[in-house]
Amino acid sequence: MNTYRPRRSALYVPASSANALIKARALPVDVVIVDLEDAVAPEMKDQARAAAADVLQAGDFGPRALVLRVNGIDTPWGSGDLALAAAGGADAVLVPKIDCPEDLDAYADRLRAAQPKIQLWAMVETCRCIPALPAIAARASDTQLRAFVMGTNDLAKEMRARLTPARTPFHAALSATVQAARAWGLAVLDGVCNEFRDEAVFRAEACQGAEFGFDGKTLIHPAQIAACNEVFSPGADEIAWAAAVIEAFELPENAGKGAISVDGRMTELLHLEQARRVRDIATAISVQR
Repeated sequence: MNTYRPRRSALYVPASSANALIKARALPVDVVIVDLEDAVAPEMKDQARAAAADVLQAGDFGPRALVLRVNGIDTPWGSGDLALAAAGGADAVLVPKIDCPEDLDAYADRLRAAQPKIQLWAMVETCRCIPALPAIAARASDTQLRAFVMGTNDLAKEMRARLTPARTPFHAALSATVQAARAWGLAVLDGVCNEFRDEAVFRAEACQGAEFGFDGKTLIHPAQIAACNEVFSPGADEIAWAAAVIEAFELPENAGKGAISVDGRMTELLHLEQARRVRDIATAISVQR
């Protein structure tokens, strides 16, 4: 059974923008993140939460995953945001500034009784978080943690590093986040690209994220969706390779073999596993369209 759900593109939508929330229902994006945190000014927090409550109650986002990004539990708005999340309507709650496993537990404990099935997605955006990533990811075994989301803007601020198109200062953090996520079966999304007017710059950064192994990328503007979906979708050649590998291993003469030749190239069982994943991703994307 194909349980893969596309996470190629995840668009932040300010909860304070009614028009943006309406438009998000029709966008070809995989994930809509209703943002109560960075995208909302302090004086608009309560109004934004009320708008988010209407959005969660109405639903109607089709195949798109609906995620509520809350303010920190230690802020004046955190408790109200978590109460809203506990009321239901979202697929996941995205929580900020996770430095250690105990930070994550605080959110999990608040949500577990009211919404035991709601997922926790954790922002990776602090210097303290990076060395603690393996321990934080391990909390997936007994909490609702299901995804990591890079917060490269906040990480750059803490590091006092320059966020250039090459993102050289962040390579170690990007790789460590993907590694920790994979070790515990988490989805993992790359951080935003602040340049939405230059598709070439965005595409290059998205391709870099795909090379690191991210499932998709968070976005700040609808103009980034098409390129993002393309970069994080299997290409025609990759889908054809996957089909050939799966078909070859299913031949009677290859039963029980750990390595075979496919189109003149040595192919092992690990390649079969990769091929099945490509097939599942392609199938899920085609069904979602």
